[in-house]
Amino acid sequence: MTTSDLTGTEMIVLLVLMAEGRGLTNTEIKERGPELKAPSRRKLNTRGLIDSDTSKVPHKHALSDRGWAKCNELLGTAPPAGTTPQGKALFTVLAGLGRHFQRSDLRLADVFLPSEDSDHEDPVEKSSPEQSAPDTETRVIDAYRRLAGKPGAWVSLRRLRPELSDISRIDLDEALGALYARPGVTLIPEENQKTLTPDDRAAAVSIGNQNKHLISMESV
Repeated sequence: MTTSDLTGTEMIVLLVLMAEGRGLTNTEIKERGPELKAPSRRKLNTRGLIDSDTSKVPHKHALSDRGWAKCNELLGTAPPAGTTPQGKALFTVLAGLGRHFQRSDLRLADVFLPSEDSDHEDPVEKSSPEQSAPDTETRVIDAYRRLAGKPGAWVSLRRLRPELSDISRIDLDEALGALYARPGVTLIPEENQKTLTPDDRAAAVSIGNQNKHLISMESV
């Protein structure tokens, strides 16, 4: 899919979700940018750019890993035809950010984080880290084993994340960080940075101020 497959409104919706770094309701999206109408929502769902949680009302929509990669592409793209002068200015700013991210080997999720007061979920429904982390780590290990074929093989996080798409990015990154501290688990950057695709960069996990793209498990 190319950027031309998206309307200007759909691009801005993705950028709003990127800037907030969390799931938003339709009302919250409209407060921050254009309205996410049903046809566009279905289109973005079908293309795997956003994940919509319809388990409770109001529904929430968040960027998928592919959506983060698409936003990374938008940092250097020209504005679509018919874009307003204000919209052109936005894309000019995004292009400047894109150049900085590329020089600094930063990923979007390192910069666009949820605000500290943005969690509106019922705290009773949330699991504590002590309850959720072990299960998440076990699932990461199981997913690695399915993909690796043998202990110690290198698996890209670009391949690993889709296997665990129902786990939030924050929880999955925390689990990867916890596993990194275990003996036998190694996370490293891709040595040849020129080979990294937007999907590779979007899937990276930041540990110790360094983006890691590959994981290996000898014995866990």
